[in-house]
Order: sequence, then C-alpha cells, then structure tokens
Amino acid sequence: MNRILIVEDDRKLAALTAEFLLQHAFAVSTLARGDVVQGWLEKNPVDLVILDLMLPGRDGFDVCKQIRRDSDVPILMLTARGDSIDQIVGLENGADDYVVKPVEPRLLLARIKALLRRNHKENREQRDVIALAQLNIQRSTRSASIGATALNLTSSEFELLWLLCERAGEVVSRDDILLHLRGIDFDGFDRSADVTISRLRRKLGDAACPAHRIKTVWSKGYLLTTAVEPN
Repeated sequence: MNRILIVEDDRKLAALTAEFLLQHAFAVSTLARGDVVQGWLEKNPVDLVILDLMLPGRDGFDVCKQIRRDSDVPILMLTARGDSIDQIVGLENGADDYVVKPVEPRLLLARIKALLRRNHKENREQRDVIALAQLNIQRSTRSASIGATALNLTSSEFELLWLLCERAGEVVSRDDILLHLRGIDFDGFDRSADVTISRLRRKLGDAACPAHRIKTVWSKGYLLTTAVEPN
C-alpha cells in the first residue's frame, strides 16, 4: 500500500481528497501547515507528497525545496495558482508535477499513479544487489548464490530470477515474464516461461511439489516468496 501525505490548509478539500485516495487503496495522512512537514516526514516516510502552495507557517515553494534537499520522494503540487511562472518555480524547486485546482479526481489519480510508477522504475533500475533469505543476486556481475553456493544460471534464467526477486511477494504473470525475456506477449500457448521456471527451480533446489521458493499461482503466474519455508 503506497503512503501519501497531503499538505493542504483547506481541511474540507484535504478530507475529500484523502477519502478519494483511501477508496483507491492508498494510505493517507494530512497536514495543514508547511512548517511541520519536514519534522513529520523524518518520522513518517511516504511514497508521495501532495503539496499546496499557499500554506500557513511556510509556503509550498519553501517546503518543496526543503523536502528535495533531503529526499527524492515524488512531489505533486496541487494549487489554485495556475500562473505559468508559479508552475515553473515549483518545478525548478523540485516538484515532479504541478496540477491546478480544481482537478477532476480521476485525473489526479492518474497523475499520482504515473509518478509512483516512474519512481518505482527508477528505484529498480538503480538496484544492483537483492538479498532474500539465503538467496543473493547481483546484476552488475550477473551472479547469484544461495548461501555460499554459487548458481550456474543461463542468461534467461538470471533475467527471470532478477525479475522475480525485484517483485518478490507479488504475482508475476506469464505475459510479464515473456515481455521481460523475449519482448513478446503471452499468446496462451507459449510454454517457454514455464520451462525456464522449471529449470530455475531445479537450480534453486526448489523442485519439490509444491515448490516453496517459486510458487505457482494457478491462472495468474508465479510468485517468489520473501522467506524460505522450513522443509
């Protein structure tokens, strides 16, 4: 569940926005003053900040600049000030997007999801090492191991394992796997994803039925567990 902080002194608008986002499976907190934002964020990390410009205590430009000095969290400015100069200043101070009130809720939701997707993708691209239980995988050296035992993986097996590790705890569909490995959509008949999964399971010592590392989610895809179950 993505966490969002709304910084808005119009309490009714903040409450309405929060309620809308809660209905779309976000965890939402609200603040009404600009001078309390930094201290609050130090104790409560979030995935995105929705920031008004006209705030008591400290205006949104200063708050945005202060947040950006310490964090790369996405910032969406939501304000009634639609002047292009304000938009330019907001973006130059570190905002990732700028939306003018009033905004249609579905458009706001789309902007939020776009920012979260972009930030998530950038974070993934920056990762080089993933460690899960005894499983370790490093992208730069294209190496993987379980404990002290190195795994001898083909290129496709490594790419599949990296994808599953990146999305550990989530179901990865066959369509996603084929797009990642071969750049094609799943047509309902291609079994190469299943074959690669089977080979990867054997090399991970996960060939038992049912598998405990890479679980099959029937009609959905595959899921890499975040912890190894005891034998």
